[in-house]
Amino acid sequence: MNDTFDARVIATFGRHLLVREASGKELKARPFGRGLTVVCGDNVKCRIDPRHDEVHVLELIPRRTALYRSNVRGVTEPVVANLSQLLVVLAPNPVPDLFVVDRYLAAAASGGIAGTLIVNKTELGIGDELRTQLDVFTAAGYRWIPCSVRAGEGIEALLDVCAGQVAALVGQSGVGKSSLVHYLIPNAEVEIGELVREEEGRHTTTASKLFDLPRGGHLIDSPGVRDFAPAIDRLDSRSLGFVEVERLAPGCRFADCRHMREPGCAVQAATHSGDMNPRRYESYRRLRRLHEELTAARGPERGRR
Repeated sequence: MNDTFDARVIATFGRHLLVREASGKELKARPFGRGLTVVCGDNVKCRIDPRHDEVHVLELIPRRTALYRSNVRGVTEPVVANLSQLLVVLAPNPVPDLFVVDRYLAAAASGGIAGTLIVNKTELGIGDELRTQLDVFTAAGYRWIPCSVRAGEGIEALLDVCAGQVAALVGQSGVGKSSLVHYLIPNAEVEIGELVREEEGRHTTTASKLFDLPRGGHLIDSPGVRDFAPAIDRLDSRSLGFVEVERLAPGCRFADCRHMREPGCAVQAATHSGDMNPRRYESYRRLRRLHEELTAARGPERGRR
């Protein structure tokens, strides 16, 4: 494949892609073949098809890391690739779904990606209940950064944590991720669907977009979600990515302890004594049950990519 060239995927629109080659030139592209799944942040090998004047993505260069999710059938799907930092955004409004936050952090921990919480819209005030839960994340070892685009708070700290990194913004719909991107990168166009049109003439909607940061590094913005299920075959089987469970699990009586009802479980004991937060433990239990449901839905031969 002497006529191939390397590129990075900097935006996805379904199966429409925007790639950037080494010179910095950006090109519209498509995966070549239905079996190739490409996401924002992927490094790929491309070739120009002169017959149709379009760029084909031929090959996926192995990912260093990635954020993966499970669909309702338990099938593993990549979300964004080659991350070093996952920035989980929440806000006082809409009311945070902390179980979704936990699942993002679990997916990151299981995938070797650093997780940081971004508490946006702090001009609305951080109530006592939310602050208590943020203290729980701090005790578990997670950093959280308060941010307010309106007040200009926390932007320097956010730029610092992203410097030299490949970071992705994830979170519920309505938490203000796009506003953060516009503030961090004033010339950014978060919606760039006009770059690509679907065959029937409708504009596509950007699924994810990678931006260059002013202090170096890159920031990927991804769509807001109502829920998130980590990929079941990418989670650490013993802790499911919960850092407290990972620390406590060596104290369990049985090496294969699921930390649900087993005797001699150090995780359950820590929850009863207050050494592990009860809400985080309940979140672990919910993810364990979801893990079992999705494993059953997937069946023995399905789901891995």
